[in-house]
Amino acid sequence: MTQAPRFEELLASAHHSAIHLEMRDGYMESDESYMAWKEGRRGAALWGGPEAGGWLKWVRDATERGVAIRRARVFSVPESDYIKFEHHVSDMNVEAGEQIRWLPRRRATDIAFPGNDFWVFDDELVLVLHFAGDGEIAEVWWELTKDPKIRELCTSAFEAVWERAVPHEEYKISS
Repeated sequence: MTQAPRFEELLASAHHSAIHLEMRDGYMESDESYMAWKEGRRGAALWGGPEAGGWLKWVRDATERGVAIRRARVFSVPESDYIKFEHHVSDMNVEAGEQIRWLPRRRATDIAFPGNDFWVFDDELVLVLHFAGDGEIAEVWWELTKDPKIRELCTSAFEAVWERAVPHEEYKISS
């Protein structure tokens, strides 16, 4: 049985693009960085674990190779604490080369969405992400597919969001 690639391997294998759509108002509230943010820590003090440093390195490596990494978030307003946290830490992602945009859910009513968050690498490979109801990762939390119908739905949803979403530098948290 072939072992599934790790995320960093998927990103490292991308040649020109990696797009990511997030549609939940909260994720893994057990995350050490999120808990640190809720306790009032900011900046480098948030990153207690190695995963953030690793993520920023993967983003820098990919963007330096010419891979465009775009992330779009669809969320409710007023923003949840988790969305406020994501907005705060996104500055570091942008500095590493990731492009991020924000779309309030009210402005997304007419967009057809897949049922899950996802990544699409090089307009070819879709990584579907599964979360439990509380935002924690599900037991089997990701699946890879090249199914053209899934790829088309994910890509069209992402591009529709991207077109009307607000760039990270311009989006201000409402509260």
